[in-house]
Amino acid sequence: MPATKNALIRYKTIDACLKNRFREWTLDDLVEACSEALYEYEGIRKGISRRSVQMDIQMMRSEKLGYNAPIVIHDQKYYTYEDPDYSITNIPLNEDDLNKMSDAVEVLKQFKGFKSFEDLTSVISRLENQIATAKTEGISVINFEKNDDLHGLDYLDTIYRAIRERMPLKIQYKSFNYPTPLTWIFYPYLLKEYRNRWFVFGARKDDKKFLNPALDRMLSVEIAEEERYYSNTYFEPDTFFDDVIGVTKELDAKAERILFSVRKADAPYVETKPLHHSQKVVGRRPDGSIVCEITVVINPELFREILGFGEGIRILEPRSFADSIAARLRNAATQYEDGAV
Repeated sequence: MPATKNALIRYKTIDACLKNRFREWTLDDLVEACSEALYEYEGIRKGISRRSVQMDIQMMRSEKLGYNAPIVIHDQKYYTYEDPDYSITNIPLNEDDLNKMSDAVEVLKQFKGFKSFEDLTSVISRLENQIATAKTEGISVINFEKNDDLHGLDYLDTIYRAIRERMPLKIQYKSFNYPTPLTWIFYPYLLKEYRNRWFVFGARKDDKKFLNPALDRMLSVEIAEEERYYSNTYFEPDTFFDDVIGVTKELDAKAERILFSVRKADAPYVETKPLHHSQKVVGRRPDGSIVCEITVVINPELFREILGFGEGIRILEPRSFADSIAARLRNAATQYEDGAV
């Protein structure tokens, strides 16, 4: 059973007392010290019983928390550590502890960019230092997809705060489609990451148009405190992306049934890593290929996903989508005709 916060305060207090070799500690002294600590840290006035402290000492002596504290009694009255250098804070981490801490640190590091998690930075650094000190050898065994050099990551916290506190943003945005930057008053509703790029979904003040600008195309972002916030009446964040691959979706877009075949060589990959959570295998052919279906909105990300498989996937339905894929593949092939470079 995990130790409670109050129990940990008592263990730490008992440990501090027993490390102090300049005085002797009776059970009543330890009870008083623990009561004072609980009042100081948690505002608990009622104190604790002798029985509770005795149980704490037994727990510290045991292996349950990994302490195995060498607590002894001399003169049938005074408590102390048999080893004068012992402390529960000096317990070495075992290999399993180190592995778990390493994995946890790697996960925590993914929150880089959010000021809300800034306080974790020093904690992570201390953990990394402790792990590095404790390990005599070892290499990284977990690596997350990330791009620390991607422009716009420093805007994450401002946008996150604006969404949480329902505040408009003033965004200077450089679109791929316009030669000069645009400046918007923008109502942010949701941050979303897709393939290592961040997007914010919301509405523009001027025309209330629903947009999802990419953070890496933003030149500046600031809170527009003088502006009134316009609440989200456009979409339900928890379900809006259920029928889409990626981040591109019009508000009135409808999902369609996409039927496609997968050649034998690619079938195991597509089965074990579905293109979408709606994917089903609806047929198996004698040559080892399979037929699958997904129900999604047709968008640019879906085109890129299908085209990425090249000859490995063939769209069967709808016919219009199949024709569009075929046209793009033909156009791609012309790039390599006659030795063109």
